[in-house]
Amino acid sequence: MEVRENEGAAPSHHSVRSPDAEFVDALISGASKFGLSLRPAEVEALVTMYRALVEWNKRVNLTSILEPRSVAIRHVVDSLTCLLAAEFSEVKSCVDVGSGAGLPGLPLALHCPEVEMTLVEAVAKKASFLEHVAGLLGLANVRVIQARAEELGRENSYRETFDMAVSRGVAALPVLLEYCLPLVKVGGRFIAMKGPDVDREIYQASAALGELGGRVSGIREVELPEGMGIHTLVVVEKVGVTPGKYPRRPGIPAKRPIS
Repeated sequence: MEVRENEGAAPSHHSVRSPDAEFVDALISGASKFGLSLRPAEVEALVTMYRALVEWNKRVNLTSILEPRSVAIRHVVDSLTCLLAAEFSEVKSCVDVGSGAGLPGLPLALHCPEVEMTLVEAVAKKASFLEHVAGLLGLANVRVIQARAEELGRENSYRETFDMAVSRGVAALPVLLEYCLPLVKVGGRFIAMKGPDVDREIYQASAALGELGGRVSGIREVELPEGMGIHTLVVVEKVGVTPGKYPRRPGIPAKRPIS
């Protein structure tokens, strides 16, 4: 991986840093602000992921954020902040619901190779991107499933089998709970990555929490470096079995959230 400019040449005041170099600089400095150390091979893989994201985004709508420092901090470092909200050392399986561009699932899978990561994405083109990147990076611990969460949560082979679920701003919290908690085993956890103001969402989710077997066990506010935003990690513990009628059929959780 080449992240230096004009190797062997005298520095120039007019030289422009490559996108890769900008990405790596923001990635390493941003992660260090949260006490996260990235391995060289991990950084190299994340650069490859960044390049693929930019290339695929020309034909598949994956993200509106493409500037290298913004991708590094607002996408990758933000994804890795899940590590601050819950202990991953005991997690053997994790599902990223509505993975989209692979966030937070791919950065977490790279950082925690011992975790079996399942990326769930309903949109075929986005699922193809995830398959492409997982293959490009040789990620043996990543599995991609093209499906709606409501369908997956009713399949016996996936229902209440995961130690952890993560999801990044896919829907309002009451809806996310119905997507994710049916997939999490009792004693497992779900991390919802939300915006800065979550109190109202948590209040609105009280009925869904009770119905689906969840309990909010932690709330962590995260201020991203370089003024790139404030996010909140809501940690939900799975304390009871989810009733068999959930999740309801595709589209219903979003149209009629549990209340």
